[in-house]
Amino acid sequence: MTTTLDNNAYNLQRQSANFDPSVWGNFFITYACDDMKERANVWHEEAKVLKVKIQKMLIGDILIEHVEQKVSIIDAIERLGIAHHFETQIQEKLHQIFKLVNDDKNYYENHQLTTLALLFRLLRQHGYYVSTDIFNKFKDNKDEFKEDLLEDREGMLCLYEATHLKLQGEIILEKAFDFTKSALESRVPQLKPSLGAHVSHTLRWPIQKCLPRLGAKEYITFYEDVEFHNEVLLKFAKLDFNLLQMQHLKELSIISKWWKDIDVQKKLPYARDRITECYFWIVGVYYEPQYALARTFAAKVIALTSVLDDTYDAFGTYDELVLLTNAFERWDISAMDELPEYMKVIYEAMLETYNEMEEELVKQGRSYAISYAKDAMKRQVKAYLDEAKWLVTKKVPSIEEYMTVATASTGYPLMAVVSLVGMQQVVTKDPFLWLKSEPDVLQSVYRLCRVMDDVVSHQVHFSSSIY
Repeated sequence: MTTTLDNNAYNLQRQSANFDPSVWGNFFITYACDDMKERANVWHEEAKVLKVKIQKMLIGDILIEHVEQKVSIIDAIERLGIAHHFETQIQEKLHQIFKLVNDDKNYYENHQLTTLALLFRLLRQHGYYVSTDIFNKFKDNKDEFKEDLLEDREGMLCLYEATHLKLQGEIILEKAFDFTKSALESRVPQLKPSLGAHVSHTLRWPIQKCLPRLGAKEYITFYEDVEFHNEVLLKFAKLDFNLLQMQHLKELSIISKWWKDIDVQKKLPYARDRITECYFWIVGVYYEPQYALARTFAAKVIALTSVLDDTYDAFGTYDELVLLTNAFERWDISAMDELPEYMKVIYEAMLETYNEMEEELVKQGRSYAISYAKDAMKRQVKAYLDEAKWLVTKKVPSIEEYMTVATASTGYPLMAVVSLVGMQQVVTKDPFLWLKSEPDVLQSVYRLCRVMDDVVSHQVHFSSSIY
């Protein structure tokens, strides 16, 4: 690899985004995982005992009178961030519960808002259809929610969370959202500090919009103050959170060392140095311990793609960008010879990252997965080049032309593929083929992500132009 950005590259007239340096420095590189090994061993042993106790809570058939209790336990398990240990048991229990409540015609009529809203959300989260008609009994003769519900704080919170699983045309949940949000916001100042903090967090980050690890951390703190909390669940959640955090820190330490070896700060000073943020991004996709390999590969690809983005967007000349795009199309290390020195750093690092992953996939008998990731990267850089060409030629594309290119350049189509590559036998060829076919629902998601990115980018550029 080259050691510095060649002087000729700087002699050209180039753009620069002037990104701030990383706020983390070498903090995660020097993280000493070994110092925690003995404590981790003790935690693992404690967690094993507690896990067995929780499994016993979830085994066996359920009677209709126990549904409320089981639903409450499942909800706590999921919100405390420990559901990945009990996925099979949870699915079995919810299937039993769904059948029980549907066989009992009076169940929905005989239970109150908290139970029904919680049951509604959990079942819908897990793919079971529950009609919104169960909430009709909480409306008055003016088709509005009854005022006495305002005193049911827990029920209002549960209903607010349930509204985020609304399907198109479900007007009652639209009304429920407005009703609960307004009521909860007005009551936050009157609540005890811990409960007020929890309600505020829920209003800003409902379950469906919250990163799982951040949600678990917040809920553990809140759950500890709940008067009748389950001590076994709480203790196991704390142990599991700490153990997982240690694993994530170890992974981040390894990735940070890899990033430092590439030496982006010196060799590519125009690019963002955001390896910690890139790793955090992929933890939001999957945090579970079994996906360590997938996280490592995806975090590296995200970080290198970020550098590519800055290269196409701010630093590279159009002629250089054509060379880099052609090199990725060839996907051959010999193509590096035709690149400027600074581009060789990016290209070589990306190919090495993919090669390392391919070696692991061969061991798993899943080497086919890497070809989909390569195709996705080729599409990514092609989209970057198309946007660079618009800039050079001063072309203003139509909305449709813009969306065709810009949905690819967001990186979401790339990351949808890359995030699946390292998930071992969990992911077969079918998900890759589905992603490649880009059905309407997927295109809509990509467009939404593009618009959201553009809104944020516009706000940043607009505010910087003022201040």
